[in-house]
Amino acid sequence: MTVRILLSLALSFPAHADHHGGTHDSRPNVLYIMSDDHAAHGISAYGSRLAEIAPTPNIDRLAKEGALFKNAFCTNAICSPSRACVLTGQYNHTNGAFDLAGSVTSGKQTLAIEFGKAGYHTAMIGKWHLKAEPADFNYYSVLAGQGSYFDPEFRIRGDKPWKKNTIKYKGEHSTDVITDIALDWLKEGWNQEKPFFLMHHYKAPHDYFQNALRYEDYLKEVDIPEPETLWTRGSQWGSIATRGADDELISHIGTSNGSRNPRRNYLMDLPPRFPAEFPRNFDAKNFTEEQNTRMAYNAYLKKFLRCVKGVDDNLARLFKHLEETGQMDNTIIIYTGDQGFMLGEHDFQDKRWMYEESQRMPLLVRYPAKIKAGLVLDSCVENVDFGPTMLDFAGIKIPNSMQGKSFKEHLVTGKEPAGWKETAYYRYWMHMAHHDNPGHLGIRTKTHKLIYFYGCNYDGGYQTPPGWELYDLINDPHETKNLYHDPAQVALVAKLKKQLAETRKRVGDDGSHYPAAEKIVQEFWDYDAADQEKAKLISHAYLKRREAELKAGKRNIYTVKGHVDPSLQEKK
Repeated sequence: MTVRILLSLALSFPAHADHHGGTHDSRPNVLYIMSDDHAAHGISAYGSRLAEIAPTPNIDRLAKEGALFKNAFCTNAICSPSRACVLTGQYNHTNGAFDLAGSVTSGKQTLAIEFGKAGYHTAMIGKWHLKAEPADFNYYSVLAGQGSYFDPEFRIRGDKPWKKNTIKYKGEHSTDVITDIALDWLKEGWNQEKPFFLMHHYKAPHDYFQNALRYEDYLKEVDIPEPETLWTRGSQWGSIATRGADDELISHIGTSNGSRNPRRNYLMDLPPRFPAEFPRNFDAKNFTEEQNTRMAYNAYLKKFLRCVKGVDDNLARLFKHLEETGQMDNTIIIYTGDQGFMLGEHDFQDKRWMYEESQRMPLLVRYPAKIKAGLVLDSCVENVDFGPTMLDFAGIKIPNSMQGKSFKEHLVTGKEPAGWKETAYYRYWMHMAHHDNPGHLGIRTKTHKLIYFYGCNYDGGYQTPPGWELYDLINDPHETKNLYHDPAQVALVAKLKKQLAETRKRVGDDGSHYPAAEKIVQEFWDYDAADQEKAKLISHAYLKRREAELKAGKRNIYTVKGHVDPSLQEKK
């Protein structure tokens, strides 16, 4: 620990701390905690099927003593783009982080810049995943790239160029180390003459999930509750975009728990990685499809929940320090994920989808001085709103560059103010990369969700069948009945399409970023009979292409430019 403190001191900006009292500045500290891929239904405060078997008491404390948002959404359910939205307060078509190649360069790291200008001591600790150096922060210690769960390496500020100044923590787990570094900074690096702004980001529970060894027995003998849609999606779920014409693409859209998707599934991926979670000398051929799916699902969920347990336990350490130093109630504490995560719903893994489990983010906020304990809000807020809200609470002017809006008033009054936006916007750009998710966009209101799978890459190519989906989230919260083609919903479809067009205009997604993709978006917007017939032909053509790719052993990859090239092997 002494070595770590010395390194933190050496590589932080000079500090003038008073370690015998609180900060000399009366403004609140801001602690932004984000766990990678931590879905709202993986937090017991949200009351999901997992709440009883895998409670998260320390995260829940923020809801009990503060506020819980039911309708917080990411604008793009993938790591780098979501992080860029939070940091800049801008949608991805504005900040330029469309996909995993996205970065936010020095001079554009808005939150760090604005908090710093206002006299806050700023720090970024943990998973960064935005490629460029987090140079606008006073202090940083960030995982190298995606980062490793064990023996993690961190990039720090030093006398060498970015990426060359590193510290490796051998024999340790990243969740523990990230907490240790944050505690060291709070004890020895933070200039207590100033309030702090700390972005504290865990790698966990990003897949492939690797928990600290002390959690190996956690949930070992428990059968994890299953979502009904793991087994049956129902004949009314989805569209030609997610099923194919006459269901011909069921095996090729969205990666699976069992063997549904032959290109990538957890039945194939998890046994060699986590053999202890499967029978000895496991061979899928010796089991039924139902048995294999159930084993893969349980392995998947147990590893995920063990990582969550590690995060929750480490937050107890962090909160204890804040209490002992008198800073707990003087700190605005925000807990969230960078997006949601599919935990077996619809037999999908990973995120990326606009479906509820992926689009929805957990969002808990504690600040006793202003926020009533136990507050539950249903306002539609987006991750682009997080930054403006943090600045607003700190009394800092929100820069004009931010597209998001502060929801401080919601928290302080307990009510949604008049004129607040009715829709949350979503767009996923990485068409059919990694997890076989088609490109799509849409809006989420408090009651409904309209998804438009336009189905092409940035250049308008590698098309999958376009299709529309509409879900009534009040009567069908698990999104099992697509109402788009229901004659009784014609007026609603027209209303929501108009709202989608207006929302795109409001956020500035005018198609100019990738005109070839926008051409496809517009071509199938009306989705008349001719469009639907063309969608069937695209489905047939894609099936032939995918079958040829599988036969040749080719797998999609995501390249540096963000384009999909199906002729190349996916990088390991």
